[in-house]
Amino acid sequence: MSISLALAVVVAILLTLIALGAPIFVSLGLSGLTGIYLMTGTKGLFQLPASLFAQLDSFILVAIPLFILMGEVIFVTGIGRDIYYIFSKWLNRLPGGLAIASIYSCAVFGAMCGVSIAGVATIGITAIPEMLRRNYDKCLAAGAVAAAGALAVLIPPSIAFILYGAISGVSVAKLFVGGIVPGLVLATMMAIYVLIRVVRNPSLAPKEFEHVTWKERFFPLVKLWPAILLIVWVLGAIYTGICTPTEAGAMGVAGAFLIAAIYRTLNWKTFQSALWEATRVTAAVLIILACSQTFGQFLTLIRVPETLATWCIGLQVPRIVVMLIIMGFLMILGCFISASAMIIITTPIIMPTILALGFDPLWYGILLVLNFEIAVITPPVGLNLYALKSITDEVDLGQIIKGTAPYVGIEVLCLLLFMFVPQLALWLPGTM
Repeated sequence: MSISLALAVVVAILLTLIALGAPIFVSLGLSGLTGIYLMTGTKGLFQLPASLFAQLDSFILVAIPLFILMGEVIFVTGIGRDIYYIFSKWLNRLPGGLAIASIYSCAVFGAMCGVSIAGVATIGITAIPEMLRRNYDKCLAAGAVAAAGALAVLIPPSIAFILYGAISGVSVAKLFVGGIVPGLVLATMMAIYVLIRVVRNPSLAPKEFEHVTWKERFFPLVKLWPAILLIVWVLGAIYTGICTPTEAGAMGVAGAFLIAAIYRTLNWKTFQSALWEATRVTAAVLIILACSQTFGQFLTLIRVPETLATWCIGLQVPRIVVMLIIMGFLMILGCFISASAMIIITTPIIMPTILALGFDPLWYGILLVLNFEIAVITPPVGLNLYALKSITDEVDLGQIIKGTAPYVGIEVLCLLLFMFVPQLALWLPGTM
């Protein structure tokens, strides 16, 4: 069979399965198997198991279940409530202070978790009722939590960076460190947006006079030390080169269990729950990774990555325009498939183009994950939108989507900033 016809058949099967609502791993696996059979017959199918095993036999992938388990244990400790309470006391005098407190709380929690929906659920379950009790606009309250929860995708330890590093060969340690500055910049841009909106329209966040003493501000900081120690414990070990990200993940799990013991939330039920959720999420990620290898092997057989790279190099446009096109394509794709699936599917295809154009793959990885910030808050697949709806009946899905929409523009601006000024993202990894 000709390459063009085989590609048309495989793409048709893939799109049909996705349209029918089949899981992404089923869509990728079946379409990839069909393509390999059409091009090589049964011989290619017999060679596939060895290829799948080689893809998953990676030391760095062990970090995925470790960091997911760390996040699940942190989730059951209730430390998110303490983080939000502390920020709300320090930022209460600012216009929209509770919404801004939600944003920075999600950023800190994301540095201990790495899973965006956990940040949304942990902070949102406390922040949303408190903001609504203070008569905050429902869209403003929901948007701040749903969008800021996505910071866990970017701020290390990020599962997205682990997947990208495992596929591309880029240092996961440098990716982790490279995500710190963009994460802080994006959180601050979100906070500035809330501040400007509320200053222009104070009715969105009515200000109640609440006198907070310095004692009330400083005394709760004692509860924040476990979070600070865990972040320094994990990221500090990676930055200084004391251990690998996988080893840091094991350290993080030990630290998370210690915090759970200190908070006295660790019991057999919570232990089982954390293990079960970590197993479920890990299995979902790895089965997508395995099936994407099947689809990727078919694309390699028909030389799609090399053809794409050659075509992009031949375009008579500046290379930054090619990067803008790639980012636009990823934004559209993110509306329909999950962030982890996007990394797994697109990285093997696009990476040859990135290298051929002379771009730094570390920089591209940071831009890629910044792009995924948008994917988790855009319907119809934006997981953060549904995660927030699942924990509150006081805000409907339409209000959540409306409140989150302006943050898509903020994240696009942040993406463009780091695209045109790459030194902002690369200077910190360069100090390692």
